[in-house]
Amino acid sequence: MKKTTLLIMAAGIGSRFGGGIKQLEPVGLHNEIIMDYSIHDAIEAGFNKIIFVIRKDIEADFREQIGDRLESICEKRKVEIAYAFQNLNNGPDGYTVPICRIKPWGTGQAVLTAKDLIHEPFAVINADDYYGKEAYRQMHEWLVLDHADNAIAMAGFILKNTLSDNGGVTRGVCRVAEGHTHIIDVVETSNIIKTVDGNGTIGAEADGIELNLESYVSMNFWGFPAKEGFAPAYLDVLEQGFKEFFENDVKANPLKAEYLLPTHIGGLLRDGKYTVKVLETKDKWFGVTYREDKESVVQSFKKLIADGVYREELYSDL
Repeated sequence: MKKTTLLIMAAGIGSRFGGGIKQLEPVGLHNEIIMDYSIHDAIEAGFNKIIFVIRKDIEADFREQIGDRLESICEKRKVEIAYAFQNLNNGPDGYTVPICRIKPWGTGQAVLTAKDLIHEPFAVINADDYYGKEAYRQMHEWLVLDHADNAIAMAGFILKNTLSDNGGVTRGVCRVAEGHTHIIDVVETSNIIKTVDGNGTIGAEADGIELNLESYVSMNFWGFPAKEGFAPAYLDVLEQGFKEFFENDVKANPLKAEYLLPTHIGGLLRDGKYTVKVLETKDKWFGVTYREDKESVVQSFKKLIADGVYREELYSDL
């Protein structure tokens, strides 16, 4: 079977969560975390390598909560586990980190942290998002096929299925070509909130601007192909973009600038350098952005288990 990697970005600080490590919050019947379900679905779909991108300061907690347990589970199923550590000081060679900068550089840097570990087609996800089984099946099926170096796939979610009841969220809002097969553009959009009018009609807006609830959005579930025996070509493009980010964005906003995958990919699309295939999924996203989200996530997993989507002993069917 062709080697395929799932890279899980788990180094985020989670400033809106309000304390604790949100990636490690128990949500399952036996204290499983969201990542447990992501890894289960990925292995079931055919992924055979997992890379965790974490911070060094959470390594001990991470290994205790999931890492050591997952290594045992994956070893029995011949799934490789690897770690990469995202660090504020992991900038491009020759560039200086601004004084007083605290947070790492964003999802683009997270992927680059694992660059030397990736030698096969790979997908990338957020640690604290539940995507549903269909997204992993479609992504794996796409990754094992041959594609041009400048091709990318994105699991496309519908905006109305990705909103939080507890505050604003950030999504990559997409414009899609006719037929909904490819993305024309993706714009990272912050502070998207759910609205309800006097008639009880649900909507969405960002900073007062109404958004189409049926829009496709990126939930940072991307896929990148690779020719056999070579690393994905996108990694070199991402690395070059990181240098340009330091030359431009960091100079303009040294304390808050972030190198984000949707922003980088959106630029490549607008320049006509890449194509992005939409892998449509109707599954309802859920995740932990705010601490108040946790209880609804717990109830969502209880329902999935009751409906037979997962076994109570999560990995027993693999």
